[in-house]
Amino acid sequence: MSYEIFQADCFDWLSDQPKNSIHGVLTDPPYGLIEFSRKELDKLRNGRGGGVWRIPPTIGGCRRDPLPRFTVLSEREKSNLREYLRDWGQALMPVLVPGAHVFIAGHPMLQYLVQTGMAEAGFEVRGAIMRLYTSFRGGDRPKGAEQEFAEVSVTPRSACEPWMLFRKPLSERTVAENLRRWGTGGLRRLAVDKPLPEAIASGRTPENEAAISDHPCLKPQHLLRILARALLPLGCGVILDPFLGSGSTVAAAQAVGYDAMGVEIDETYFIQAKEHHIPCLAALYPDFTGDRLDWKPSTPITLPNMACALSLTYPLFAG
Repeated sequence: MSYEIFQADCFDWLSDQPKNSIHGVLTDPPYGLIEFSRKELDKLRNGRGGGVWRIPPTIGGCRRDPLPRFTVLSEREKSNLREYLRDWGQALMPVLVPGAHVFIAGHPMLQYLVQTGMAEAGFEVRGAIMRLYTSFRGGDRPKGAEQEFAEVSVTPRSACEPWMLFRKPLSERTVAENLRRWGTGGLRRLAVDKPLPEAIASGRTPENEAAISDHPCLKPQHLLRILARALLPLGCGVILDPFLGSGSTVAAAQAVGYDAMGVEIDETYFIQAKEHHIPCLAALYPDFTGDRLDWKPSTPITLPNMACALSLTYPLFAG
């Protein structure tokens, strides 16, 4: 197993890749498109709110993670998101082998835009895997009138995160024939008698993983390893994350035993992923390769992983 990562715009990178060279995609794109712009990233890294990013207040002594506020997106920005996913899907399509699956992390408010854009690009919409976890998102009372409307919530309290699933159309008549030719077309089962379910209970990202990377969108290795493993039904091929971020997807693929590639446009995130995040996250939990749902880490941070966490030289937040 091996991996390669590139600092580049994923559209430019995809245009240079050979056709039928990638067997699956696992990624978390920038849904607001502007939240990872230089202006918004500078605000985030300096620990300031405003704009797209909201720095939530501390509750019960617990510091809450920064949140991108998708409710501030205008209708034009929402249309831009759909068009962006359509254009990205069109750029991705020729690079994938027929029958390759694509997992895209989502948000319930934006799911329809992503699915519409990918369908317009020619992908089959294959539903979603729901990550079940407790979150502070949603459930808020009307702002500025919390006491007046004490029994009212503006939105439900979030308890799930959709990972939308898409498939490049098969080139063969049946899934079986496509598997024989390309090794794709289906999802790898957890075991012979256990298919991948539509809902996976996967809690908040553990503290030892957050100690390695404080990327604002860091997903837990528990979930990523399960999804990465499922992408290659015959256990061979290459997984791509075109929005590398923390490098957690590539780390998960390495832990599972798959080859992987990643693309990241931001220099700071790229350096962090290359020098620290991928090797440190991949080294966690050597007994877990994404083949079961009920796994939980049995040990705290080991000394090598603690060393990884302490060696970070590119902190996202100052002060």
